[in-house]
Amino acid sequence: MTTLKALIVDDEEYSRKSLYFLIQENCPEVQVAGIVKSVSEARQLISAQVFNLVFLDIAMPKENGFELLPALQERNIRVIFTTAYDQYALKALKANAIDYLLKPIDIEELKTAVSKAEAWANLTSPRTPESLSSRESDESSQPTSSASRTQKKITLPNTYGFNVIDTADIIYVEADSNYSEFHLQDGEKLVISKPLKEIEDSLDPQEFLRIHKSVIVNFRYIKSYVNKNGWQIILSNGVTLPVSRRRATEFQEKAKNYFNK
Repeated sequence: MTTLKALIVDDEEYSRKSLYFLIQENCPEVQVAGIVKSVSEARQLISAQVFNLVFLDIAMPKENGFELLPALQERNIRVIFTTAYDQYALKALKANAIDYLLKPIDIEELKTAVSKAEAWANLTSPRTPESLSSRESDESSQPTSSASRTQKKITLPNTYGFNVIDTADIIYVEADSNYSEFHLQDGEKLVISKPLKEIEDSLDPQEFLRIHKSVIVNFRYIKSYVNKNGWQIILSNGVTLPVSRRRATEFQEKAKNYFNK
C-alpha cells in the first residue's frame, strides 16, 4: 500500500478538524502531515516538506484554492478539492484534480477519492533499481525498433481517476491555453491541464504531426487535404483544420511517407 503524505488546507476550523478525523478513521493509507488555514501558509509548508497530496478548499479569504495550484504542479503534488460550492467542478477538472468533494464530505466519496490518489501515486512512483534491472533485461531480448519503443497508450486524468486510451483512438488534440483537449474517434472529448508540447512529445511522430501551433492530428483520420484560402485538412469526422504555412512542407512530406507505406 502506498502511503500518501497529505496536507489539509481550509480556512474553517471545523472543516479542518472534521476532515482530519474522517481521514484518520477511514483512510489508513493517508498520513496527514500538515494542516493550515490559508494558501500562503500552504506555500510555506510545501516548500519545507514533501507532500504528494493536498486536500484543498476553494473559497478562502485573500487567495482561493486555485491560486495554490502552480506551486503544487511544480512539485507534482496532486489535489482533492473539498468545497461547499459545486460551481467549480469544471475548473477543478481542467486543473487536473484527483477528485472534487462537496461538504459535508461523504465517507464513501472520501474513500473513493483517496483510492484514486493512491492509484495515481502507484503509477507515478519511482521504479526501484531491481524493477529497472528486470525491465531492462526483458527489453534486451525484444526487438529495439522505433515502433517497439513507441507509446501506444496514454494515461489521461479525469474527475474520477484516469482514462487509459489507445493513441490510435485519438483523432486530434487541440490546445486551449495550458489545457489540451483530446478528440477521440468515439466522439468523446477529454480535457487535461497539460500544454500541447508535452502531449506532442508523448506521441509517435510517425503517426501524429503538429500542423498548427494549437493542433496535433493523427494521420490515420485524415480524409483530404485542400487549398481553400490556405491549406486545410478534412478529417474523417468532418472537422476541417488549418495547416500553418510554416508547417505545410513538413506535413506534405510526412503525409506522403505515411500514405505510401
